[in-house]
Amino acid sequence: MGSENNRACAVETAINDWSVEEAWAGTRQPIMNARSLPANAYADANYFDQEMHLVFGSSWVCVGFATDATDDRMLVREVAGQSLVITRTDDGEVHAFHNACRHRGTELAAADCDVKGTIRCPYHRWCYTLDGALVRTPMFDEAGVDDFDHADFGLQEVRAATWGCLLFVCLDPAVPAIGEYFGDLDHRLAGYVLDGWRCLDGLEIEIKANWKLISENFSEYYHLPFVHPDLVKVSRVEDHYRYQGHGMYLGMTTTPVSSNERNDWSSMPPAADLNESDEQSGRFITLFPNVLLSILPNHTFVMILEPIAPGLTRERCGWFLPPSTTEVSDADFELTRTFWIDVNNEDVEIVEKAQRGLAKGGFKPGRLSPRFEEPLHRFHNMLADKMTGISRIPDGDPSDADDILGSGVNPLPYLVSLTDQN
Repeated sequence: MGSENNRACAVETAINDWSVEEAWAGTRQPIMNARSLPANAYADANYFDQEMHLVFGSSWVCVGFATDATDDRMLVREVAGQSLVITRTDDGEVHAFHNACRHRGTELAAADCDVKGTIRCPYHRWCYTLDGALVRTPMFDEAGVDDFDHADFGLQEVRAATWGCLLFVCLDPAVPAIGEYFGDLDHRLAGYVLDGWRCLDGLEIEIKANWKLISENFSEYYHLPFVHPDLVKVSRVEDHYRYQGHGMYLGMTTTPVSSNERNDWSSMPPAADLNESDEQSGRFITLFPNVLLSILPNHTFVMILEPIAPGLTRERCGWFLPPSTTEVSDADFELTRTFWIDVNNEDVEIVEKAQRGLAKGGFKPGRLSPRFEEPLHRFHNMLADKMTGISRIPDGDPSDADDILGSGVNPLPYLVSLTDQN
């Protein structure tokens, strides 16, 4: 087995085309033999360019919070090198379009801007409705153009959707609808009713690390005792269990969520009508490829990752409260907010160190810990599927009963709680 792993490592190191299966030999090993990704996956510009096209160009990519899109505001976002404008019509539907006028391709907007029911090209003032229909072409119809039908020249639409409290776009029409894409996660998280949660505060930071390092760090709990001495008081290593079903997501649950002497996670009231499992647990979910969700009984902390370069990621953070929490004191919220900022700063420091080691340290792929890093194996295989053109939504974990793959049986699995309710 050792010589086979060495040969696979040599193939990975030598290859530059990440769209071929040979590049993922170590990833495709069972978890007991799987290895981490090669350094190039985090530091190489060629790999990064392929990844933007093959992964972000063929996934449901989060581009903000659902509340960002309003009927009087147009958003501008970039996904896989494509500039998009995003609108919301009076009926609440979100739409996304390529950021180019259908006349001669002029950029419609350079940044988020106010609109009053009409999208206007700054060049020749062609005008579109918020659902992309061309409605006005000043001085054009009178110029003698033959067989011109406004209906044929609406904005080029791409798919847009909301999921929970988040806003997504998808450039690839072949990718399943967002509900199918995230599989059973709607069912697992149904008790929270996340689409009703409101954003109380947010911030944006730039991290000098590859986006995958941030996601991987979030998805494993091996580092908790060494990087987060305060976090492990409320999210103990021994209380972590896998939380992975059928769908393009991965993660874990902490059951029970504990309190510490500062009550960082319990200062605000819990959401109303949670079941027994939800009211005692923290759900830590990665929505592939770029959302990190920390769902607690009384708040949700969201991180959206925007890759800028191989070693640079923009991270947008938001704190969400359930609709049943109509008021919260500044002191209680600040306790939770500060706690997350402190934890996130610890993560930023360690992933930036990891990036420097991968970029300059002559790294060769290491081994994953099945006990603590099994979600990374799932993440890496989702990545490998996208990079090699495989359209597949992974199945859920076959069992949580094996101690080495999720620390034993979750004492409050969601299926038990749902059964109790029926």
